[in-house]
Amino acid sequence: MITILRKHRHWLMIVIAILALPFCIYFVKTDVSAIRPDQFAHIYNRDISLVEAKRNARLLDLARALEMPGLVQDLTAGADKNNQGQIYAQFILNLQILRHEAAWLGIRPTRSEIVDVVRNLKAFRGGSGFDLNKYNDFVQNALSPNGLSEAQIEEVATDELCLSRIKQLLATGVSVPENESKANYEEAYGKLFVSVIRLRSADFAKDIQVTDDDVHKYYDSHKAEFKSEEKRKIDFVSLSLTDEQKKLAGKERIDALQKLADRANDVTQAMLEKGADFKQVGEKFQLPLHATGEFTAAAPDPQLNVHPRLGTAAFQLTSQEPVSDPIQVADGFYILHLAGIVDARPLTIDEAKPRIVEAIKSARTRELIATKGAEIVHQLREATRSSQPLETAIQKTGLKAEKVPPFSLLEDPTTESNDKQEPKNEPPDLVAIKNAVAEINPGNVSDFFPWEDGGLIAVLEKREPPDPTKYPESKAAFDQRYLGNKRTIVFHEWLRDR
Repeated sequence: MITILRKHRHWLMIVIAILALPFCIYFVKTDVSAIRPDQFAHIYNRDISLVEAKRNARLLDLARALEMPGLVQDLTAGADKNNQGQIYAQFILNLQILRHEAAWLGIRPTRSEIVDVVRNLKAFRGGSGFDLNKYNDFVQNALSPNGLSEAQIEEVATDELCLSRIKQLLATGVSVPENESKANYEEAYGKLFVSVIRLRSADFAKDIQVTDDDVHKYYDSHKAEFKSEEKRKIDFVSLSLTDEQKKLAGKERIDALQKLADRANDVTQAMLEKGADFKQVGEKFQLPLHATGEFTAAAPDPQLNVHPRLGTAAFQLTSQEPVSDPIQVADGFYILHLAGIVDARPLTIDEAKPRIVEAIKSARTRELIATKGAEIVHQLREATRSSQPLETAIQKTGLKAEKVPPFSLLEDPTTESNDKQEPKNEPPDLVAIKNAVAEINPGNVSDFFPWEDGGLIAVLEKREPPDPTKYPESKAAFDQRYLGNKRTIVFHEWLRDR
C-alpha cells in the first residue's frame, strides 16, 4: 500500500488539493465589511471615508475664503485653535451633525434663498453690490485649482442657511429681560476710572543670581530637553511662469499654471522609477538644480523663503520618501529632494548654559512677581477693610499707582465709524486691565494679573454710568449682540449634546 502511495504521490497531492479547496472557500470567510482602510469616522450608522472627509475639509477652507464666520466658528467650536488637524476634524463631524439634524427637522432652503446668500457674501461684494467679476475671478482662480466648482459655493450657502434656521429654532425661548439688558449695558459701556500698580519683570530679574551649581542641577534634571536642532540640506528644482506669463489673469493664467503642474507631475513620476537620480531627472527635463546649505526648521534657507510651505515640506521628507510632491507657490511649483540630515544631538552643559540660565531666571522672576503681587493685594485689601486710604497703603508698598485714562469694557457703538479713527492713547496692557476689573466693584482691588512683561494689580476707583440719552439709540444693537451671544451658547450646548 505504501509503495502504491509513493508511486502515485503527485497525483494524490493534486486530488487532495482539489478536494480541500471547496472546504477552504466554504469555511474560511473574510468579512470584507470589516476592512476599512479608508474610514475616517462612523456617525449616524454610516461611514465617512477619507475621501469624503478631505472633501469636507476643503469646504472649511472655502467657507474661510468666502468670509462666512458663522459656519467656520460655530462648527469648529471646542477645537484647539492652534491644532489645525483638530479644527478640521471638528468641522467635518459637526457638518455631518448639522446636515443630519437639518434633514430631520425638514429644513430645506429654497433656490432663491441660496442665491441671496451667495450674492451677499463679502467676497463677492463691490461698491454697488454683487460684483460678477469678483465671482468669476474667484471661481477661476480659487475654486478650479482646488478641484471645486460653483456647486460647492451653493453647498456652503445651504449649510449656512441650515445653521441659521437651527439657531433660530433653538433660540425661541431665549430672551433678554429689560432689567437684565439695562444692567449689562451699564456694565459694558460705563466709564471706569482705574489706577494700576505694575510689577515689571526687569525690576525683579536684575537681582537674580544663577550659580554654576544651579546650572548643573537644572541640567541633570532636564538633560533630555537640551538638544541641538535637527538640520537639513535640500536640493530642489522650480518650475515658474515667465515674466510675460506672470502678467496673465483669469483663465489664461490658470492654463499656464496647469501646464506647469502637468510638467511637475511628470518630474515626480520620473523620480518614482527604480534607481532614479534627482540630478539626472532634473537634467532630463532641463531644470537647473539648486542646493541649500544646512538649515533648521526655525530658520529655513533663504532660497526657501518664497513660501512658508517649502520650509515645512523640507522637514516632512524622509530617507524612505526623499522627494516631495509638487508644491505650488504664487507663480509656479517647487519639487524638493532630501540631500542630507544632521540629526539632533544632546547639548553639552556648556552649550546649554545660556538657555539654562535664562530658564532659571525666568522661572524665579515669575515666582517672585507672583509672590510680591499676592502680598500687595493682601495689604491693600486689609487696608480697605480697616478704612485706610488706599493711597497711603500703596505708598507703603514702595510702588506707584499709575492712573489709566477712563475707558469702557466695550466700545460705545454710537461712536464707531466706518472711517479710520485716530489711534487712541491706550496702554499696551489695556486688555489685561479690563480683564482684571471686569467683575469687581468700585473701591475694590483686583487679584494679581500676570501679563507679558510681569503683571499688574488694578484698583477700580469708580464707575460712571453711560450717557442715558444714548441708551435708546444703542439698546437695539446691544440687545442684538447680547442675545446673539446667548443664542450661540445655546447652540454650542445643543451641538455638544448631539
